Amino acid sequence: MAQTPAIELVNVTKTFGHIVANKDICMSAYRGEILSVLGENGSGKTTLMNMISGIYFPDHGSIFIDGEEVVIRSPRDAFSHGIGMIHQHFKLVDVFSATENIVLGLDEKFDLKAAEAAVREISERYGFEIDPRKKIYEMSVSEKQTVEIIKVLYRGADILILDEPTAVLTPQETQKLFAVLRRMREDGKAIIIITHKLHEVLSLSDRVSVLRKGEYIGTVITKETNESELTEMMVGKKISLNIERTEPKDPKPRLEVRDLDCVSREGVKLLDDVSFTARAGEILGIAGIAGSGQRELLEAIAGLQHISSGEIIYYDPKTGLEESLRGKTPMQIRELGVRLSFVPEDRLGMGLVGNMDIIDNMMLRSYRKGKTVFLERKPPRDLATAIIRDLEVVTPGPTTPVRRLSGGNVQKVLVGREIAAAPTVLMAAYPVRGLDINSSYLIYNLLNEQKERGVAVIFVGEDLDVLIELCDRILVIGSGRVTGVVDGRTATKEEIGLMMTKMEQGGESDGAE
Repeated sequence: MAQTPAIELVNVTKTFGHIVANKDICMSAYRGEILSVLGENGSGKTTLMNMISGIYFPDHGSIFIDGEEVVIRSPRDAFSHGIGMIHQHFKLVDVFSATENIVLGLDEKFDLKAAEAAVREISERYGFEIDPRKKIYEMSVSEKQTVEIIKVLYRGADILILDEPTAVLTPQETQKLFAVLRRMREDGKAIIIITHKLHEVLSLSDRVSVLRKGEYIGTVITKETNESELTEMMVGKKISLNIERTEPKDPKPRLEVRDLDCVSREGVKLLDDVSFTARAGEILGIAGIAGSGQRELLEAIAGLQHISSGEIIYYDPKTGLEESLRGKTPMQIRELGVRLSFVPEDRLGMGLVGNMDIIDNMMLRSYRKGKTVFLERKPPRDLATAIIRDLEVVTPGPTTPVRRLSGGNVQKVLVGREIAAAPTVLMAAYPVRGLDINSSYLIYNLLNEQKERGVAVIFVGEDLDVLIELCDRILVIGSGRVTGVVDGRTATKEEIGLMMTKMEQGGESDGAE
């Protein structure tokens, strides 16, 4: 490009002790473009952007804004140069309104009405949907993200950095965000997106810069590349999902859901007459449009969702007896061997404790089994070490606080902890949300290993290609009702897609046996 880059990095390096997070990175972004920064979890993407936004300071190297070298020692310095970063974990005050969060920390005289008017003007300009007076604790994840984006625009940022912006968004919310980002690009903003979702990279960005193990691999023009080439740049080799799907060896019923109904506190029916059977030694996939009841179904089985009517029967492989899970506490259900590995929207708020290290987060699942008042740390330490090794968690060690890990590595710890519990029924909801392609394949293979061990695996996923390749059967849910069950070996995406939208079109349930 002939124009001067909005931002340019020259030989930027950052280390943490003996860990080299970034090594001699050279990269640039221009106004009026969307640049995707692609790389595996722990490849140094977020660290690099944290240096641009003033959270970290480079060990050496230079940063140029519009051709002039600058020194960025704090987020305030970054804002003074028009740089704003929207982090993966939001930094908002729950009891404040959207507008109060947006103006928080500014030196200007506080005028709430004027600020609300400015927020509305920004929203109308770019197509945001936000109520300036709404409290943060009342908002969905996508609304909170909107507040974070408007916050940096309000401060005059024209170089925007978004860290994994779609990691916790539904497909519909993702499309809305992309429409907003395209309007910003048309307005002359320089937009940098940290991501590893290849189909999003190809549909949104103008150029793609790739990092691998803290080093810069190269930059390509998006329309001149493809998923295979980008994957090879990220990982250093060609990879593919090669699951050798075997027939279930002894597919005995392990969990049976009968005529299950769930109603929300507002009286909205979340699940309507849901019935199905999960069998030992098979992977049962659950497909559906986001918000169709997948989450509520797994939470009902795990004892986290109130059941209005129906039964959930667990067939205990140790005793051979049938046990009703309805009325049992989540802890009683876990002790039976029914494990829910749900990747929540807020991984550090609901899944793990950010200020605790990996060992202590392992201990959260085992401390009740202690025989004395003193906690036994060796088993949790061994488990943490095994998860770091087997799932390739990028961390200085097991005593590192979880909040210091990248988002994808946090997720590996969360998923690994549940898989390591030797369940008889493993419910994995969105286990690869936010993970790079290599890490995703690693998780898929772990689920397949659980199946080979005779575990009944219930897998909720978003990628229909993966569901078809990984699952023995696929249960399809639409608007809280089962619209059918298909064989994973013979199903097509088109067939499943039609079933996913059947209830919206007035279709009837096909049953689920």
